[in-house]
Amino acid sequence: MGLLTRVFPPELVDEVIAAADRTEVRHRSLPARVMAYFSIGMALHSEGSYEDVLSLLTDGLSWASGEDPVVLPSKSAIFQARARLGAEPVAGLFERVAVPLAKRGAPGAWLAGRRLVAIDGTCLDVADTPENVEWFGRPGVNKGEQAAFPQARLVAVAECGTHAIFEAVVGAYTAGENPLARELIDRLTPGMLVLADRGYCGFPLWKRAVATGADLLWRATASMKPRYLETLSDGSWLAELRASGSAGRHSEPLTIRVIDYQIDDGRPNDETYRLFTTILDPQEASGVELAVAYSQRWEIESVFDELKTHQRGARTVLRSKSPDLVLQEIWGHLCCHYAIRTLMWEAAGQANVDPDRVSFVAALRIARRSITAARDFSPSTH
Repeated sequence: MGLLTRVFPPELVDEVIAAADRTEVRHRSLPARVMAYFSIGMALHSEGSYEDVLSLLTDGLSWASGEDPVVLPSKSAIFQARARLGAEPVAGLFERVAVPLAKRGAPGAWLAGRRLVAIDGTCLDVADTPENVEWFGRPGVNKGEQAAFPQARLVAVAECGTHAIFEAVVGAYTAGENPLARELIDRLTPGMLVLADRGYCGFPLWKRAVATGADLLWRATASMKPRYLETLSDGSWLAELRASGSAGRHSEPLTIRVIDYQIDDGRPNDETYRLFTTILDPQEASGVELAVAYSQRWEIESVFDELKTHQRGARTVLRSKSPDLVLQEIWGHLCCHYAIRTLMWEAAGQANVDPDRVSFVAALRIARRSITAARDFSPSTH
């Protein structure tokens, strides 16, 4: 509870709950503040029962406030309290608290004075109920069959140097990754260098991202054919990028810089990689520096692995049976991941080591072991 209340202070929790109009009109045994922390606690103990997770949280809250532990309500009462809270306050907590963590100049977090961040998406299996199927949709598999579970889609922006997710959008699987990304891209800010795979590299999304003032370094698709302008001193070249089709003939082109390179790792491989960037001056960042920086895009894949494999549990299906509680559960996972990553960043700073040397799995294990010390509780037994 010390970690959760430090990253998400009680006063802020109450403020977010009030803004979402979820404050109780009468005294309840499970007030909204407790349920907000419970939503994050479920992510820390994804295999624990409602009662066990709540017992850990109420012990911690009682210890912090000096009050006697509360009498634990039934599983049904906990479910009803979750439903009263809804998803909005937990999403609001993440929105208010999650920010990039790396200080300027931190190793692996900056290039040419710009903060390295990556954008990508992933999917999460949710409980197979008619409500979830209707709201989220179910992906198809081979021969016209459908997957075993409906899925929620998550698109996020993570800081490469710290693995902290600080922007996210959650929606239905049927919404598609790029439509969700459009909403997320509008939140980019100047001073960032945004890395993205070629699935994002279309002219409309590129133009939208450029309008935010952030700098971009995206892998290009083979279908995008920029018009050559001139070769630069480092071998990269300037080009004009236009929309495809008739729209391109009537719109102003965007000037970009193109970096073509191959990777020599001792294996036979003649694939040429192409990057587009808004950093036009090779004196700010050479083509080699940008190619090396682009490899940091894979850090967000590691972030999703932390979130889905280690924190949630490999092949674990989210437990909530209604769309609103699924969203609450996902935002709880995002808040929990951010809290642990904050702890890791602070620990790395105190020890004066690169955050990459701090193990997420070890930090997660320590957090779980610390919070369960007050009770004889092992998630593996439930």
